[in-house]
Amino acid sequence: MPFTVSPPRSSCAADASGTDRYATATLATAVLGFFVITLDATIVNVALPSIRDVLGGGITGLQWVVDAYTLMFAALLLSAGALSDRVGARRAFGAGLGLFIIASVTCGLAPTLPVLIGARLVQGIGAAVTMPTSMALVGQAFPDPARRARAVAVWAMGGAMAAAAGPVLGGLLTLASWRTIFWLNLPVGLVTLVLLRRTLPSPTRPAPFDWTGQITAVLAMGGLTFGAIEAGDAGFGASEVLIALGVAVVALAAFVASQAKGTHPMVPLSLFRSRVVVIATGIGFAFMVGFYGLPFLFSLDFQQQHGLSALGAGIAFLPMMLLSAALTPFSARIAERTGPRIPISTGLVLMAAGSITLALLPASAPVWVMALLLIPVGMAGPLVMPATTALLLEHVPAARAGTASGVFNTSRQIGGALAVAVFGALISASAGFQHGLRISLALAAAIALLAALTPMGSRTAGAKASVRPGRELVPVATKATW
Repeated sequence: MPFTVSPPRSSCAADASGTDRYATATLATAVLGFFVITLDATIVNVALPSIRDVLGGGITGLQWVVDAYTLMFAALLLSAGALSDRVGARRAFGAGLGLFIIASVTCGLAPTLPVLIGARLVQGIGAAVTMPTSMALVGQAFPDPARRARAVAVWAMGGAMAAAAGPVLGGLLTLASWRTIFWLNLPVGLVTLVLLRRTLPSPTRPAPFDWTGQITAVLAMGGLTFGAIEAGDAGFGASEVLIALGVAVVALAAFVASQAKGTHPMVPLSLFRSRVVVIATGIGFAFMVGFYGLPFLFSLDFQQQHGLSALGAGIAFLPMMLLSAALTPFSARIAERTGPRIPISTGLVLMAAGSITLALLPASAPVWVMALLLIPVGMAGPLVMPATTALLLEHVPAARAGTASGVFNTSRQIGGALAVAVFGALISASAGFQHGLRISLALAAAIALLAALTPMGSRTAGAKASVRPGRELVPVATKATW
């Protein structure tokens, strides 16, 4: 009886197959982790009125619900890379996501507003560790540059999908209870942790931790945010506001001194000798003032002033978010053909135009008109961020890419946190909601326009961008650069 013998499978093929399985599991883990922490930043806005109805607290309390998360995210982002290096990206990711899940469950069970705000602070700590380590895991699993670039694009699209889905998903879940927007993180997080067990261990290396820089950074950001939020309720002359702002000034001075004299500074001040780093940092800040601040404002406006439900408010944001997500895959091609200056300036001008037009609308304007005018604000995202990333990558040495990306992303988070703090103070002032709304929109427009008109220089304007769709700098814990 004839028979055939199959050739033995080569060890190389088996190794390649196993490596691919690990890489796929790693990418799924990183995408889900990035998705859930991004979703938590966008899903909360439409639930704010429902949270206030149950827990009370007024505008000031709602500002803290949003900013507690963003504040700790921003303050700890710079140190996350050192932590990841020290304990390994896999272990740091698991610890950060585990902390995020526990805090999410606590948010959903919170009996009072202070408990919710405290849990949101812990969520921000977990998110600050999870985000950069998720990118580090991708870098370790895909050493080949071409495959890594595709993996990073998938990772970034996970964040874009979360940003687009957040308002509508938040509105849907709030129909049952606002608590469900936090409980959603439990099953997603547990699935992610199960997938994490299928990833390879991460290398570790000694990494100094700048305790002085980290502590003073938290105090500076916290004092500034606290002062801005409480000023809306107590006034800028209130003692607690003045003390908070004083702490912020002293802490900032101490932070700068520690970075100038420290052996292993978290943010080497020499980085800011590069004009491009300063410009990119300013652009990131200005962009997030509008992109993060306006959804906060209009989540309240749609529900409080126009009587929409949480779901109706989420649907009103859908055109803005969907068109932003649809434009993202083409952002790299645009930047490659024109250089970074044109898309950056165009996006910021669109944001300014949309903001100022919204400010000029009468209070009786229909919601559909406002939803259409929010579209230019959403389009700024895929135009501004990939091009700014490319600009920074082309002008920063590879050895400084991780630090520069940390500074860039921290400036973005600070812009978002301060926007919520200042805009919330304005709409809660004695002049009334509509007056505060118009002033906030005019302020967002002015900041965006100022950033758009910032001279970038002929060399910068002519530089060709080379960034994948949705690509974004993040502080990484490996030697790889993107």
